[in-house]
Amino acid sequence: MELLHSGKVRDVYLDGDDLILVASDRVSVYDVVLPTPIPDKGAILTQLSLWWFDQLHDVVPNHVISTDVPTRWAGRAIRCRRLRMAPVECVARGYLTGGGLTEYQQTRTVSGIELPPGLVDGDKLPEPIFTPSTKATEGHDEPISFDEVQNIVGADEANRLRDLTLEIYRRGADLAAERGIIVADTKVEFGWAPDGTLVLADEVLTSDSSRFWPRDEWEPGRPQRSYDKQFVRDWATSTGWNKQPPAPEIPDDIVKATQARYVEGYERLTGNKWLNGQL
Repeated sequence: MELLHSGKVRDVYLDGDDLILVASDRVSVYDVVLPTPIPDKGAILTQLSLWWFDQLHDVVPNHVISTDVPTRWAGRAIRCRRLRMAPVECVARGYLTGGGLTEYQQTRTVSGIELPPGLVDGDKLPEPIFTPSTKATEGHDEPISFDEVQNIVGADEANRLRDLTLEIYRRGADLAAERGIIVADTKVEFGWAPDGTLVLADEVLTSDSSRFWPRDEWEPGRPQRSYDKQFVRDWATSTGWNKQPPAPEIPDDIVKATQARYVEGYERLTGNKWLNGQL
């Protein structure tokens, strides 16, 4: 197999006409890979994505062919179709936090969408919004407006990307709410198959691509406890690190606490037990 691409947290191999997408245990914050892996992270996120692909099969087709992959990657890799990937990051937000909160505090808008005054960290938005960003090959992704997405991919495809992103978010948020989890926001990726079909790709509604909050602990006006990598992101910020390489090593207690959050999110969402790295 040919290694096509080694990203911050995933490696992509070419196997005949198929791609093998391998999720590593690497963790990235502020677009920098930290030197310390989180055990089982890649397997947890792969299994969670597969579960979500099943839940969303009637909303949008996905790129998964099978889980028939080399033994060394079993559990953390999928065999998938090659696609022409959309050149924008598709983000849906149902709650105000993170980069969206920062932008709102400066302009009272997020990706050009005007929001009501007086919102605070963790507030639920009147309705979910589409807040796309650039897909940077280097450096940070930057927020863009829907008009800019139209300029990049055309009006029809921009509408399809927006509508599917919001439908995936709504479906996922409703299902997660039944399991006691708030999906505050999520990022999804799409690509086009050779026949022009828009296909859901990469990962979906995972603890790396979404913010998951315990519903019974939600309290606007403060940072929320989470089942995602926000915990390690907050730790990295607390060290005084300047968010530039090299990143600091993660202490053992933070590694274990981060792993526990990934596991808890997986178990609450899927109803499956994660035992010592085994399904």
